[in-house]
Amino acid sequence: MACQSVKDIRAHNVKTSTLDPVKGGPASRPVSRNAGDGGDGGVLGRPTAWWDRARTFIGEVRNEMKRVTWPNKREVYATTVVVILVSAFFGVYLWAVDMALASAVHWLFAQVGA
Repeated sequence: MACQSVKDIRAHNVKTSTLDPVKGGPASRPVSRNAGDGGDGGVLGRPTAWWDRARTFIGEVRNEMKRVTWPNKREVYATTVVVILVSAFFGVYLWAVDMALASAVHWLFAQVGA
């Protein structure tokens, strides 16, 4: 059991889906319920493997955060003003459309007598 072939491992896995739920075609990677699908010997094979993965993930996040171009105070202020103005404009616009449609429906009901 120490050294299994890929064919034996695939035969052992229980496939839960053969179709991709988004595209409707064959799944790009079969989903299995085998706990040791990551090649690390299963859950009991390496109980601290999650620590290694978490440490790697945090290191990658730190490296990515160093490469981020952060906006300066002026850029933040400018984009905030743009967001507020656009939100106010569309709020007034949608209020006007709503009032016009409500008035049209009221007029229509008055004409029909309902």
